[in-house]
Amino acid sequence: MKKKVLIGLLGPSLDMGTKSTRWEKWRPSVALCMHEDLAFDRYELLSQKRFSILCDTVVTDIETVSPETQINHHHIEWRDPWNFVEVYSALYEFSRNYDFKEDEEYYINITTGTHVAQICLFLLTESYHFPAQLIQSSPSHKKHKNVAGTYSIIDLDLSQYDKLANRFKAEAIESYELLKSGIKTQDLKFNQLIERIEKVCLRSSAPLLLTGPTGAGKSHLASRIFELRQQKRQLKGNFVEVNCATLRGDAAMSTLFGHKKGSFTGASSDRPGLLKEADGGLLFLDEIGELGLDEQAMLLRALEDKSFLPLGADSLASSDFQLICGTNRELYEAVEEGRFREDLLARINIWNFKLPGLKDRQSDIEPNIDHELQKFAEDSGTLMRFTKEARKNYLDFATSADGEWKGNFRDLNASIHRMATLADSSRIGKELAEDEISQLKHQWNNRNINKEDRILKELFSPDFIEEIDPFDLPQLANVVKTCRESKNLSEAGRKLFCVSRKNKKVPNDADRLRKYLARFELTWQDIYPN
Repeated sequence: MKKKVLIGLLGPSLDMGTKSTRWEKWRPSVALCMHEDLAFDRYELLSQKRFSILCDTVVTDIETVSPETQINHHHIEWRDPWNFVEVYSALYEFSRNYDFKEDEEYYINITTGTHVAQICLFLLTESYHFPAQLIQSSPSHKKHKNVAGTYSIIDLDLSQYDKLANRFKAEAIESYELLKSGIKTQDLKFNQLIERIEKVCLRSSAPLLLTGPTGAGKSHLASRIFELRQQKRQLKGNFVEVNCATLRGDAAMSTLFGHKKGSFTGASSDRPGLLKEADGGLLFLDEIGELGLDEQAMLLRALEDKSFLPLGADSLASSDFQLICGTNRELYEAVEEGRFREDLLARINIWNFKLPGLKDRQSDIEPNIDHELQKFAEDSGTLMRFTKEARKNYLDFATSADGEWKGNFRDLNASIHRMATLADSSRIGKELAEDEISQLKHQWNNRNINKEDRILKELFSPDFIEEIDPFDLPQLANVVKTCRESKNLSEAGRKLFCVSRKNKKVPNDADRLRKYLARFELTWQDIYPN
């Protein structure tokens, strides 16, 4: 039969008592040796030197109640019993130096010591630095005095706690579903993205940067992240959202950082600003790439120092907020062009998540249609559904190459809202769905035509454009657009000839592009408008 060995810390408060009356109270280090069904062969008692008198008394009392127990006393020191690093290091060193034997059964007493010490003992036992079971004792709650109290042995084999594990799993799923607004999305990459965001937003308070096309759901996701963090008691303040594209001049500074009365014309009273309003909460700066350089500098200081200077103020204001930024622009290009601060980008780009457009998530279009119908029902009180044929026709279009979804979820929301509003009954029929499909095609086609028209009208006269074949117009507009998004002729050529250049031993992208432009009497310098 294996010998039983108890390892425990002396409890300077709970084990206290030197007079004869000490036998009338429950003292955990002594009490564990008073149970007839739990006889220890050895007790490894850990204590600091400054408690030597108390330790001697406890050792004597253990020998009295359990003379068969051998007691070994170990000095273990730390300056601050609430310093996690100090306490863990001391207990870790003891575990490394102690000679554990295969023929002995070990128990770690986590009843005594500070909460820090108890946590450290738990961690060292869970990691098997102490190859032991945890034991905890407590005083008896019976009316008659029982100084031995009660004890319980804690099994750290978590595989036995299926209900506990399932509960944590259910909480994780709940958080994950919250970020998806309860939509049963099917796109694997998107679901993996949301899982990662869920982990990060609960484990880190560092800024998040949400990128992706307009209408991809950045603002909506930011508000869901706020709700999740609020549920987990990570935030106590408000959710504050602002579109930086709407901020210009003094109004931008005032809106974000506040102002004092009289700091500029029209400042008739003090204004705290949105950063102050977000104190203890979450600030979402959408279209962060549109923020002015002066505001960027102030924002960087507010992030690093939790303080900023309102317009016209003599003293700093403070705000401890969490930050999410959104953009549909390439911020690294903006840095190279001098429109965005590199140090601010480094600060807000700790976590970067790119949200795909709706066209890139075709398997998620159907569940989002159902979600939009449900939203309409909640807002209007009218539950709408498609007829079977109408749903098939609309879904076939929505997931086809014709379904461009240039405005992403904004387009889908508007489309469903139009059909649900115009439906005469609780069903959206085939004719109404076909009318909506036609409207979407016309809407997207007009956007394409208008964009091409604007690009070409900047370069050519109306008479010259009339001499170009309609077949060539969209291609020419795309070439000009690509050139304007590139640093030089070679880069533009690589983008435009990215497929055919693979078959050439010596790619001549710049020369090919130069010859193409010459067909329309264009040079690289002509492409950029004054």
